[in-house]
Amino acid sequence: MSVSTKTTNRPLVIASIMASMAMVAIEATIVSTVMPQIASELGGLHLYSWVFASFLLAQTAMTVVFGKLSDLYGRKPIMFVGIAIFVIGSVLAGFSWSMPAMICFRLIQGIGAGAIQPVSLTIVGDLYPVRERGKVQGYLASVWAVSAVVGPMIGALIVQKLSWAWIFWVNVPIGLAAAAGFWFFLHEAPTVRRSSIDMVGAVLFTVGIASLMIALTEFGVGNSGVALAWAGLFVVTLALFIAQERRAADPMVSLKLWGARMIATVNGAAMLAGMVLIGITTFLPMYVQVVLERSSVTAGLTLTMVMLGWPIGATLTSRTFHRIGLWRMVVVGAALIPVGTSTFALLGAGSSPVLPAIGSFIIGLGMGVMSLSSLILIQEGVELSQRGIATASNVFSRNLGSALGAAFFGAVFNFGLTRGDGSMMFTDDELRLLLQGVHGSVAGDAGIRLALGSSLHLTFLMMLVVSLGVVALALWLPKEGLESSAARDAKAAQK
Repeated sequence: MSVSTKTTNRPLVIASIMASMAMVAIEATIVSTVMPQIASELGGLHLYSWVFASFLLAQTAMTVVFGKLSDLYGRKPIMFVGIAIFVIGSVLAGFSWSMPAMICFRLIQGIGAGAIQPVSLTIVGDLYPVRERGKVQGYLASVWAVSAVVGPMIGALIVQKLSWAWIFWVNVPIGLAAAAGFWFFLHEAPTVRRSSIDMVGAVLFTVGIASLMIALTEFGVGNSGVALAWAGLFVVTLALFIAQERRAADPMVSLKLWGARMIATVNGAAMLAGMVLIGITTFLPMYVQVVLERSSVTAGLTLTMVMLGWPIGATLTSRTFHRIGLWRMVVVGAALIPVGTSTFALLGAGSSPVLPAIGSFIIGLGMGVMSLSSLILIQEGVELSQRGIATASNVFSRNLGSALGAAFFGAVFNFGLTRGDGSMMFTDDELRLLLQGVHGSVAGDAGIRLALGSSLHLTFLMMLVVSLGVVALALWLPKEGLESSAARDAKAAQK
């Protein structure tokens, strides 16, 4: 599969990609802002976390499947499928009559997002040579940064002026505009590749990843028995999947491709970085609000600094990687992550919120540098016929890291709050009232803040350990052959 750059209008295709990615990016922030009101209307508060888990589950499971399909049938038709599924899921979510219905429709949205995110990045890789690709990827990173800031404001405005259903329905015109852009301005060269779809492998992969995600989610909320059952299903499915992929003529997931040192190292680093990122997103606002006793706005601003640093890091990478080298850029980006995480380990009850804001910015900077240089490495390190599945593997690894991080750091956090007899130091209701500004006794509030601060400190220390793992994997990345594509492109530009 290749794209005809002579007839394709690249700027308008990029605009379409940014629009389609904005749907996914804004949905992540806008739903979290409005979800408490939705839950109060629909009921089923005990299912609250599954509104988010179902989206992430479907997105992660389907990312690799759609990446492979884009290699077989082209980027354009798979992009249409992804946008259509996402828009349909959005329309249905707006009509949700109960929490189970909302979860189901959010899962449909996640399936669409599983196509949009990896195929968008693959189209950029098809359209632009290495020297130009970094700048465009920086534009795409800015979409997530803007969405992180604008999403909550749009959500609050929609709920105030309209029904909460419109936070989903607003995706319809955006999706239609993006689809029209791809229809009119993206022109793919005809492909002569014919291959059968490894349907058995696709089903086993989807079931396996879904089982793993559900196991992690259930473990995170304390349902150990249910989590073990799903983990058992994952192990069985994984064994069957490996056996299937070894004998398939054209496997859904090439074990040779995923096992290559460069791919495995980059994806492993992406997974650990995803763990750190979800850990910060989950626990930093709680620390700022409860331990530092700052407002929710201040907590949000400290976290937003991650999304400010990310596009800056991507932009700097796009302008310097061809001189410095991709291996060095990956290492530099990876090294910035523990530098930023260490600031959280230094936090105390009297700390200024400026300190975690600086740490968040440094982490965002490192993520921007590492994610872009890693993506270029992966896309240039495989054949064109494998670019879709290779790009999807990187997106998949980061999403999987988010799920692993949520469960792992959640367990660390709960461990820090557990007394010797197995009971919790305070109840969920006591914490909720404190976050809402409803204070109890002075001694009781101080005790909650002290216990929470100690538990969060332990959680931040574990994040630092995981972030050091990112550096270790980056240093293990092989240097041989990494600069060849960039060097060839630079020589071609000089001629």
